[in-house]
Amino acid sequence: MDPAKAQRHIDRIGRFRILVMGRANAGKTTILQRVCNTTDNPEIFNGKGEKVDAAVVQGSLTRGHHNIEDELVFQSNPGFVFHDSCGFESGSVEQFDRMTKFVTDRAKTTQLDKRIHAIWFCIPLNESHRMVMAAERKFFDECDTGHVPVIVLLTKADTLSVEAVEKLMGQGMSVGDAMREAKMVEEKMLHECLQRVKGWLNEKSFPPKDYLSLTGMQQEGAECTPLLTCTANALKEEGLQQLLISTQQSNLELCMKFAIMK
Repeated sequence: MDPAKAQRHIDRIGRFRILVMGRANAGKTTILQRVCNTTDNPEIFNGKGEKVDAAVVQGSLTRGHHNIEDELVFQSNPGFVFHDSCGFESGSVEQFDRMTKFVTDRAKTTQLDKRIHAIWFCIPLNESHRMVMAAERKFFDECDTGHVPVIVLLTKADTLSVEAVEKLMGQGMSVGDAMREAKMVEEKMLHECLQRVKGWLNEKSFPPKDYLSLTGMQQEGAECTPLLTCTANALKEEGLQQLLISTQQSNLELCMKFAIMK
């Protein structure tokens, strides 16, 4: 797609829209803050574009229940619009059906500025004993997202470092030795977690487009280039890739990477 044509495509769509999914406390808000380079909470707008009382919404977010139609926008990067799933992992058939309808409608709508362009599905590794629950399996078995790519994000991978140290100490190492040797064990554990998740989800009817583990997201200024690169690579339309890149003009590494690719 030539630059002029890509720019017209961007102008028609306006903003890059992402649905963020996963159980409560999976680190979703933290990831969005890092992508938008802020520590502030987002402004919330309802489906009509009206601003919603942040205190009311924040209480709902903490409980894992709110309206999936709500738009989350960070002042630091208004080029993104985020939607957060409604805690469907609680097992509610009604919530699951509402989420599925939202995905289907927003993937196919003729209103280009309302379409979702990517889905980030967060699975926290601090609950390694139940990484993939029934709700996640149901989503990948039953929800056809069409051309909208789903990327599974393994969040809170940093918690594996504690498990690695405890594992080594359990083998008789001192605290100091265990901390020095933990990195290699941590990497092995992360690889094993990733392979297990892939094994569970790749056999489903609608498997993810890609997988990515995220570390260091609790730190301000955390590196988000791998996440954005993974998302851009998953998009089929070059115009959408350009739209995503346009939200990250200050990210020289990302801009250069895709400039070279084109």
